[in-house]
Amino acid sequence: MEIKRFETNERMSKVVLHNNTLYLCGQTHDEGDVKEQTAAILSKIENLLNQYGSDKKHILSATIYLKDIDADFKDMNSVWDAWVEKGFAPARACVEAKMAREALLVEISIIAAVK
Repeated sequence: MEIKRFETNERMSKVVLHNNTLYLCGQTHDEGDVKEQTAAILSKIENLLNQYGSDKKHILSATIYLKDIDADFKDMNSVWDAWVEKGFAPARACVEAKMAREALLVEISIIAAVK
């Protein structure tokens, strides 16, 4: 089985393709409040999916990491819910996590099927 890695550096690949499944590394944005960061991240995700042969209707799973789940869950979901098209909600987990940089409030990792 072939595995293709895209936008790879010494630490990680931004996208991995295996068996018609795309694995996106965690996407972040370090400016703005949680709504602004979520919107920017979802835009990055949509662009990556389109670039590598998928789209948001083909997302299988999403893992969302929040710096402060009590403070930001509702606001993050307001952006997420508006972005996910009705009938295409993926399996999803959302957890609180210590972030790699102070400014990060949310990180989202995606697994999607190729169209």
